[in-house]
Amino acid sequence: MNSAQIGAQDAAIGQDGLAQEFVQFAIDAGVLRFGEFKTKAGRMSPYFFNAGLFDDGAKLQRLAQFYARALQASGIEFDVIFGPAYKGIPLGAAVAVELARLGVNKPFAYNRKEAKDHGEGGTLVGAPLKGRVLIVDDVISAGTAVRESIALIRAAGATPHAVAIALDRQEKATEGGQDVSWSAVQYVRDTLGLQVCAIANLAQLLQHLQSTDKFLPYVDAVSAYRSRYGVDLRT
Repeated sequence: MNSAQIGAQDAAIGQDGLAQEFVQFAIDAGVLRFGEFKTKAGRMSPYFFNAGLFDDGAKLQRLAQFYARALQASGIEFDVIFGPAYKGIPLGAAVAVELARLGVNKPFAYNRKEAKDHGEGGTLVGAPLKGRVLIVDDVISAGTAVRESIALIRAAGATPHAVAIALDRQEKATEGGQDVSWSAVQYVRDTLGLQVCAIANLAQLLQHLQSTDKFLPYVDAVSAYRSRYGVDLRT
């Protein structure tokens, strides 16, 4: 199936349908779990999404397919894929491979955390950063990693253009230990000016849990968490 056929298929399914597929895949893969988990913000969350558990070839391949399908459905155009260290490196590479399989061959680059002082040197590896750059990562927790990527991309003379993530938690960010009214994704979109493509979001995750009796035990806890920490999606 080529890129145009995939795009037509996902147009028929709809973004919600793609998100539902992804949520079920994440649950089946053990990447999306339910219970009590402490977040970076110190909150007790009833669910935990750990993209590091997409830990074999088959899972990573299917994950890349979801990213590629979401990107095609979004209509976002870009020239280079950038995978920020560390989780973004395998994610960006896998997405580049999947897009190439679909006939959309894009250059790929990533960064090192520490600059190399021999060989080619520097912190950037792979294709030159130029034109519109797509950053690929798992989630946006606080926007810090995105700001670091933006600085690297601009320093290379390219334009940070968009971010692709697996899950948008749609919850309030924190500043100075205090909740604010916007999410990290809203900050990246509205303040930093980048387009954001998420395969799924919290509202769609909750919709999936409500769709079958199997997940009903988790619905109340996730709904309560969303009511307490969720952002106003009208802004």
